[in-house]
Amino acid sequence: MPVIQDLQVLINQGGLMCPPGKRKTELTDSATPGLFIEVRESATAIATWYLRLKNAKGTNTYKKIGTIRDISLAQARKLVKQLRAEHGATVKAEPSIVVALPALTEMTWSTFIADHFAPYCKAHIRSAKRYDQLERRYVGPRFGQLPLSLVNRKDAQLLHVAMVEKEKLSPATADHAIKYMRRALNLAVQWDYLEKNPLRNFELFMTDNQVENYLNDEQLQRLIGILRTDANRTVCMILLFLISTGARANEAMTAIWKNISIEGRVWKVDAIRSKSKRTRSIPLNDSALWVLQQLDTQGKSEYLFPSPVSGKPFYAITRPWYRLRKLAGVKVRIHDLRHGFASMLVSSGRSLYEVQQILGHSDPKVTMRYAHLNAKTLQDAANAGSVIVPRVEAKAA
Repeated sequence: MPVIQDLQVLINQGGLMCPPGKRKTELTDSATPGLFIEVRESATAIATWYLRLKNAKGTNTYKKIGTIRDISLAQARKLVKQLRAEHGATVKAEPSIVVALPALTEMTWSTFIADHFAPYCKAHIRSAKRYDQLERRYVGPRFGQLPLSLVNRKDAQLLHVAMVEKEKLSPATADHAIKYMRRALNLAVQWDYLEKNPLRNFELFMTDNQVENYLNDEQLQRLIGILRTDANRTVCMILLFLISTGARANEAMTAIWKNISIEGRVWKVDAIRSKSKRTRSIPLNDSALWVLQQLDTQGKSEYLFPSPVSGKPFYAITRPWYRLRKLAGVKVRIHDLRHGFASMLVSSGRSLYEVQQILGHSDPKVTMRYAHLNAKTLQDAANAGSVIVPRVEAKAA
């Protein structure tokens, strides 16, 4: 069995080949006794790591570790230490009995995700479906069969870059994959499956991909004119309510009458319907109250805006929205109505703290995206000091 001084170089250069006339060959790692790669003559066979050990009778036994596609040389060496420790403990406990090497007890990434992290996500994390997509498409195929402790920073960085350069995905999507892995590994640490998180302080792309479109006064009035007259009254009322409150679309579509106080001019959004998972109250202005007065669902349905077909809340109103915005000659998303409401508050001189409370942002950094909108307000305030200048000049003259 040839002993290779630098096995990693041979792997990198594609030099793992079976000699002519042989069905297979074994290449031993000089730095790790017992560790070798088995290379077969078949063109479709993948070189595989094995560990050679002695059993209780002193004869050889072999443990398959994995292919070179799934496990690097460094990872194989790390696994050898663990396998030897487990094998030695078994042989010492039963010296007179020949036993097979026990299977690696450490769970793989896929097992951890399926049995532990995924159930946690479904109960606690709103983006569980997004995490499931990232796992199935990108993370699982690369890390699924690896033991949890062998998930490392370098391989995560390679995935991070490959998602952008090879998969042609956005940097934000690649960042989401790493955030997903980092969150899973954080819980693995909390649950004592790992000692530390290898992705801690991972450098993300952090590309600013925030899209914020705002309607000018003319566009807004055209849109409101369409919404006040179009035949699809329920959807139009939902959109007018969004324009008047700055609420999220799902919050409005699932709003219930028992949480509306006309006298108190307030709408309570339950935690189960709130993105922040916290109960919050949205003040109702005159425009929002006007929308509520147009509804005929109070006393007939628990919902403000039930579907005329099912009586249940709408799941989405994207298709009618495309038709309505086309009639109005505007190109914005439904969520941009929320941005528009925030811009009106800021432009009218309301503080970012007030905007944060009304929109229900849990982090003030989210509200800071609207800071540039109050430039005119600040400029007007600064201009108040400019009247001093001509007075000083006049006095000097």
